Amino acid sequence: MADWNPENYLRYADERTRPFVDLLARVPGNPRTIVDLGCGPGHLTRLLRHRWPGAEVLGIDSSPAMIDRARREDPDGAYELGDLQGFAPTAPVDLVLSNATLQWIPGHRALLPRLAGMVAPGGSFAFSVPGNHDAPSHTTLREVAAREPYRDLTASVARPAAFDPEQYLGDLARPGWSVDAWETTYLHVLQGEDPVFTWIAATGARPVLDALPVPLRDAFTADLQEALRAAYPAHPYGTPLAFRRVFAVATRV
Repeated sequence: MADWNPENYLRYADERTRPFVDLLARVPGNPRTIVDLGCGPGHLTRLLRHRWPGAEVLGIDSSPAMIDRARREDPDGAYELGDLQGFAPTAPVDLVLSNATLQWIPGHRALLPRLAGMVAPGGSFAFSVPGNHDAPSHTTLREVAAREPYRDLTASVARPAAFDPEQYLGDLARPGWSVDAWETTYLHVLQGEDPVFTWIAATGARPVLDALPVPLRDAFTADLQEALRAAYPAHPYGTPLAFRRVFAVATRV
């Protein structure tokens, strides 16, 4: 899969920031050491330093383009290229955080105990994942990708997946831990031409687009845009996009 495009990802930075801020609001205490797994271009990692001034914050991402952007735009931050599945801190940390990343890892629920195990006593493991994979944005994407001539080229691409709060609660709840799990549906009002396509092209649709050669990609884009315009009608005030997020904060007590 091609590398991430930070500029495309940041087109709706304000809307993508809201769940991160809501997640931080439910993290207790005053962590002094923080790891942001899947930090992307670093625009949200900076918020961790604002939220907890003086904390030692490390951003980790597997995308060279994202890490390059983070280091360029946030020279005061600490960023490292690395894979979430293989990352291990040198010592337990007060906050292990992952925002909109785990959904890309097949079987990510099996990773949760190991990620929680990185947390120091009194610290927290906090994450959020998109919970909108049954929304029209994604069902429409899958329906268009299953058409000819795209079907064979897109059949094996990575598809993000997430679970309900109750399932994450069950994965993390055990003696010595307190777990807060919930969901929120945001109603974003997007502006611009084909805004829902622009939104998903930077994230959920990216593997499908990357799997297609340029001529087919252009045709697929036109077909998907047409289908998304029907699924998400534009209004004078913009295009509403309901976006469900699932959150969990597990605190070691």
